[in-house]
Amino acid sequence: MELLLLLGLPLAGAAVFGLLGARREAPEINVVFSLGTFLAACALTVRVIREGSLLLWHEQFFIDPFNLFLVTLTAFVALTTSLFSRPYMRIESVHGRVTPGRLRLYHSMYQLFSFTMLLALTTNNMGLLWVAMEGATLSTVLLVTLYRTPGSLEAGWKYFILCGVGIAQALFGTILLYFAAEKVLGAQGVTALLWTHLDAVKSTLEPSVLALAFVFLLVGYGTKVGLAPLHNWLPDAHAEGPTPISAVLSGLLLNVALYAVVRCKILVEGSLHSTLPSRMLMGFGLLSLVLATLFLWRQRDIKRLFAYSSIEHMGIATFAFGMGGPVANFAALLHMTVHSLTKSAIFFTVGHAAQKAGSQLMDDIRGLITLSPTVGWGLMMGSLAILGMPPFGVFASEFLILTTAMREQPWATPILLAALGIAFAAIFGRVQPMVFGETRLRRLPHAPALLPVFTHLAIVLLLGLYIPPYLADWYRAAARLIGGP
Repeated sequence: MELLLLLGLPLAGAAVFGLLGARREAPEINVVFSLGTFLAACALTVRVIREGSLLLWHEQFFIDPFNLFLVTLTAFVALTTSLFSRPYMRIESVHGRVTPGRLRLYHSMYQLFSFTMLLALTTNNMGLLWVAMEGATLSTVLLVTLYRTPGSLEAGWKYFILCGVGIAQALFGTILLYFAAEKVLGAQGVTALLWTHLDAVKSTLEPSVLALAFVFLLVGYGTKVGLAPLHNWLPDAHAEGPTPISAVLSGLLLNVALYAVVRCKILVEGSLHSTLPSRMLMGFGLLSLVLATLFLWRQRDIKRLFAYSSIEHMGIATFAFGMGGPVANFAALLHMTVHSLTKSAIFFTVGHAAQKAGSQLMDDIRGLITLSPTVGWGLMMGSLAILGMPPFGVFASEFLILTTAMREQPWATPILLAALGIAFAAIFGRVQPMVFGETRLRRLPHAPALLPVFTHLAIVLLLGLYIPPYLADWYRAAARLIGGP
């Protein structure tokens, strides 16, 4: 029942908004659907804590410690983003950037995007996982192009083409995965693509086929993660789409795509009995981290700046999963959590700041602390958190990753330290005058929604000081499942 509500509510919400999305109360209805989805996720969490991992609906859906916390996190960020988007989209409507018809499209695709993310996380079928990721691409293309400006249309096409090419690679990798599984599980037909069945026989799968499959799966899903060199869609999509979509792209989509990569890594590493998948993840992670930090210095658009920051942090998490082992996997899962919460909070403040300035250019945003202290402090605290300043949770996860790298991959430690230092200088040097400079801003017709900002930052601060035992147990269980060299 919990899973039915978890998936059924956002799907029903997409249909309802397709019919009624232009109504004035549509933002509030969007919040109601998102709240219902979050409560269903909480109910599912309680059931898993009570009963353990679940196989549901003829084994087509599987809930374990790895995807359980991501399901809850996804539903929570979707809820807080819907709260933020209420005043934000109304201000966009007042400024004439969106019409009632586009608001209908926005709310409908927002719920459809939530559905595809939750479907990708909960499905046990690797083929259905691919379908869900493709559905997420199609729904977010429409959201990125919502404003119908030349820039947004170009960003939407770049997103569609690059992610379309990537998802096609993932499809070929999935076909190869089935080809290897069919020889072992052939009598089971299409159930040969069930992850639990594959995991049970992974040591008997053909290693050469799975090695080739992993290359395609990593490139395909890695495109959605934003891993270099197929990361070019991400800054444009963040910069040109509505800010709530930037928040869920960074906070949700990248996590779900990385989840898909790690699920594939578990299977392939068990078949190969080698560290090739881990080395590939470490290589792509470091490349993404280094390129992103170098590009941070060239940015003039505030949303593009934090888009490259998302690439940086996905690179850190990917590198940690590549190192593997209980500590690195624990740190990577924690990093995914705190990055999702922190980056979405930053985009909430950035959205309101850009509306106040009438521009996303950092040179046009000055003196937030004077006109809107809450927005200014929210942006500053969020920036310090994402830069890894103690005692925020990002510091805890990065500290664990760095210390593990010093012990297990010492050659990578100078690269990590240099990249983090460059990122700190680039982001702090640009955010400080935006917050404390001489004000050039205007007041908005609707009060900004800042409760989601400080709720997220409070959770990130708590995770830096104290991780609740039940959450730590989730992370440990998921880290053991992921394994690694």
